[in-house]
Amino acid sequence: MRLWEFTRGSRGFFLMAFVSVILAVITNYLTPQVIRITVDSVLDDKPFSLPGVLLSWVESLGGREALRQNLLICAAFALLFSVLSGLFNFLSRMGTAKACEGVVVRLRDRLFGHIQKLPYQWHSSHQTGDIIQRCTSDVDTVRNFLIDQLLEMVRTIFLIITSLTIMFSMNVPLSLIALGFIPVVILYSCLFFNKIGRRFQEADETEGQLTAIAQENFTGVRVVRAFGRERYEIDRFEKKNNEFANMWVRLGHIMGLYWGMGDFFSALQVMVIVVAGCFQAAAGQLTDGEFLAFVAYNGMLVWPVRNFGRILSELSKTRISIGRLLEILEAEPEKDADNAQTPPMDGDIVFHNVSFRYNETKEVLQNINLTIPAGTTFGILGSTGSGKSTLMYLLDRLYELPENSGCITIGGVDIKDISLDWLRGHIGIVLQEPFLFSKTIRETISDGAATRELEEVRRSARLAAIDDTILSFAEGYDTMIGERGVTISGGQKQRVAIARMLMQNTPIKIFDDSLSAVDMETDAKIRDAINHQVTGTTILIAHRITTLMNADCIAVMEKGRVVQLGTHEELIQQDGIYRRIYEAQGLSEADRKEASR
Repeated sequence: MRLWEFTRGSRGFFLMAFVSVILAVITNYLTPQVIRITVDSVLDDKPFSLPGVLLSWVESLGGREALRQNLLICAAFALLFSVLSGLFNFLSRMGTAKACEGVVVRLRDRLFGHIQKLPYQWHSSHQTGDIIQRCTSDVDTVRNFLIDQLLEMVRTIFLIITSLTIMFSMNVPLSLIALGFIPVVILYSCLFFNKIGRRFQEADETEGQLTAIAQENFTGVRVVRAFGRERYEIDRFEKKNNEFANMWVRLGHIMGLYWGMGDFFSALQVMVIVVAGCFQAAAGQLTDGEFLAFVAYNGMLVWPVRNFGRILSELSKTRISIGRLLEILEAEPEKDADNAQTPPMDGDIVFHNVSFRYNETKEVLQNINLTIPAGTTFGILGSTGSGKSTLMYLLDRLYELPENSGCITIGGVDIKDISLDWLRGHIGIVLQEPFLFSKTIRETISDGAATRELEEVRRSARLAAIDDTILSFAEGYDTMIGERGVTISGGQKQRVAIARMLMQNTPIKIFDDSLSAVDMETDAKIRDAINHQVTGTTILIAHRITTLMNADCIAVMEKGRVVQLGTHEELIQQDGIYRRIYEAQGLSEADRKEASR
């Protein structure tokens, strides 16, 4: 029922499939009646038990004798009903296929669209491989159930009802015997359903972990090769793969036991009905034609009851898969505040008493108070884990600042009251490990920009000191960047990411240690371009003093606190972290002048 909303646009096909499957069952059940009438009323002399219209038609043909001399007429009716049954089965399958593919397309689109709106914090707490597995394998499980088992469920229910109705109309004692086996089969099927459901969930979760291991390995192939971890990664994958395989072996044992018991009960039911029917036929309580028809109907009853367990098995898997998909769809997406604002983004940035922690960890930021004046270059220096990047994540609302943990304002407006699209559309950020999509360099740099004109792309590339490098490639700006930028060096990747951000021309620009992989000379060129040709507020996060020393103001962070604040000249006069780093990096006056040049 949770999938009902995804059936919009496909419900007509579902209706066609359900009607067709019912007609297929009806026409299929008419074949044994043709056999019964042929044996009892054509070959034997018992009266015809036919509707008035059909009885009149038989009489017009010449009655019993005409049919005895033309048994092909009876065979033709049996063939006709078989053909009609096949035709209706075809229509039901076609309708189901069209309906289900529509449902799956909408489900995939909803999943992907919803995932795009989920907070960065949600993504950081879920393995990428597990998310991929849910959006592929679990969706396929739902798809297979809708295409195969949903229709079978309708068919099975209607087959059972129809079989029992016809059988009771033919012979009540034998029907009661057949009916007595159904509660037993349903009872142990339900027990199996409860037991198998937990095992399917474990197997599904293990498959997600297996996918995550493979995805991590393929993504980090450089690290695997560089550190010679191939054997370790193979062993890790084999261990999880064997665990996954063993789970399915145990599932196979349970299912084998279930199917074995099902086969036993099915065979026992057929045997009991045949034996009891033979006694009744010998006693004259059952005609030969009725006996043959009843055995045929019993066989038709055995199959759906037997199939009931298989449907429950698939339903167990589907229920688990739907549950895992609903965990994504029910995750709370990012939302704008009521009456979200779109204010000017060229005002001062103020962090007021900002504190923050990730999950249950200790506080990463503690009572941060900073003001970044509009239009200035602001530097942030600190050791790893001091909270530098977290400040920028909070400014871009990649993480939401909890209640009573301070506030961040831009131009006096709390960022919580600013539209997310507006906020992020006016903040450009380059991370230390930038992500590049598999596109041409020209497409990559112009991502998110208002124009893709080559001259504008080249202007941004020149600002990022990457234009000459790109032109040296055989295909220039049409050079394809491999997945995650693996075909270019780390420094080139950083500069392409910088050019991409500069191309967006946002009023607030953040460089999160994004010059760490470039040499000192290129670093100086990029900073010179930023200082003289780029407008707006610039925030530089770095470990190099040379990257920050020309900033209008520098904040030094340690253990989540701002411990020093001032210009380069002011900070080197103070006995603190900044001067110790300055001295540790061995900067001379010549270095100072080179960095300023």
